[in-house]
Amino acid sequence: MSMFDKLNIINEFLNYRYQRAKVITSNIANADTPGYKPKELLFEKYLKQEIPPLPLKRTNPKHMDPYYPPPKFKQITIENPPGYDKNKVNLDEELAKLTDNNLAYQVLTQMMIKEIEKMKIVIKGK
Repeated sequence: MSMFDKLNIINEFLNYRYQRAKVITSNIANADTPGYKPKELLFEKYLKQEIPPLPLKRTNPKHMDPYYPPPKFKQITIENPPGYDKNKVNLDEELAKLTDNNLAYQVLTQMMIKEIEKMKIVIKGK
């Protein structure tokens, strides 16, 4: 694994969290729009199936196959029972999703910072 592979993987996760925040804030902004159907960005559901390729060699038949397609995420429209104005946004649920997403983004940002700090140490030779 090259020293940039971890950064690229973290970057993909950060990109997902950024895109998901945009979708969630759009749902919140349209909470009072009659007939609006909330959107969601799927990714975690497919994470177990679609892991980024790892530069590993299979040396034993009992080892897991390390080659998987890269992760993808897809925006979908959520079909819930309509409210009184046919708006399907649950504001409390969307705010909880946004909080969870922001925490995950902060953790990933800290991971990125740590990886960059490691690279600085290697470059300086300490």
